[in-house]
Amino acid sequence: MESCELDVLRTARDWLAEGRRVVMATVVRTWGSSPRPPGSMMIIRDDGQVAGSVSGGCIEDDLIDRLANHELELASPAETIYGANAEEARRFGLPCGGSVQIVLEPLNAGSAIDELLAAIEGGGVLRRQLDMRDGLVTLGPSANDDTLHYDGCTLATVHGPRYRLLIIGAGQLSRYLAAMALMLDYQVTVCDPRIEYHEGWQQIPGAELSAKMPDDLVTEMELDARSAVVALTHDPKLDDLGLMEALRTEAFYVGALGSRRNNDARRQRLLEFELSAEQIARLRGPVGLRLGALTPPEIVVSILAEMTALRRGVSVPDGMVDWGGSTTQCRTAAHP
Repeated sequence: MESCELDVLRTARDWLAEGRRVVMATVVRTWGSSPRPPGSMMIIRDDGQVAGSVSGGCIEDDLIDRLANHELELASPAETIYGANAEEARRFGLPCGGSVQIVLEPLNAGSAIDELLAAIEGGGVLRRQLDMRDGLVTLGPSANDDTLHYDGCTLATVHGPRYRLLIIGAGQLSRYLAAMALMLDYQVTVCDPRIEYHEGWQQIPGAELSAKMPDDLVTEMELDARSAVVALTHDPKLDDLGLMEALRTEAFYVGALGSRRNNDARRQRLLEFELSAEQIARLRGPVGLRLGALTPPEIVVSILAEMTALRRGVSVPDGMVDWGGSTTQCRTAAHP
């Protein structure tokens, strides 16, 4: 879950505690292009105050108008569609004729917001199921492959902590990766036992810096399907330690900098650590998508693009970029 969605739930909890009426809007389906993906949430209070978003702003404005016209005084959940025709798409600022289906849910003490937040803040991942007929909410454990589901009768959403990124190595490239990952709402941890690399990390507020050995930290973090690991030191004594443990976890992304030749050698070394061929095959190396990147920021863009694709379920070939022996040069021709 992104921190903005956590903020929506926390704000809903606070407003309900104040005795306010609150309606939660959740994007459940989109057609064509849309400003916000399914699962995006906003809440609207009885006086028109809002938190979160389901569009670029026009849908929010319409919901505020509907509130003022007493159209959101709902006794049970309801659904609405924006952009059902070209005129609506233009009116609500939906690109390319897109449409957005939204579930409107009146919140109350039975909405289980407090229980949901307590579980998320404790590191749990839950499936919240809303009965559209009577507004009854049930919470339960979520499987790794659970996604939002809506069939008109039931809305099931998945909620959990923010996605985490562990960066092995605290060099220059890591700083760019940490800064950009924070912008994408990752919870970032940087691991490097080499103290001489630590100076300057105070310039990246929000990233946690650890001097522990990579394998110890990976074990301690208990990486799950909402976790990613990128090894950037070019030092096998550090990178391989973290990778051998990360590949045993459910992390959705495990990648390593280096040329194709270096990563092939790395895979051979990892066989000596009793990893299976299937586990080693999960390694993304050379890391990143082929974007013609040359500078450290461009290299980081290619890494985060690959992470985003896999996080969103988009299949991409492995080893699309051949970073040479340097973090500042990239050979984007055929891999050796």
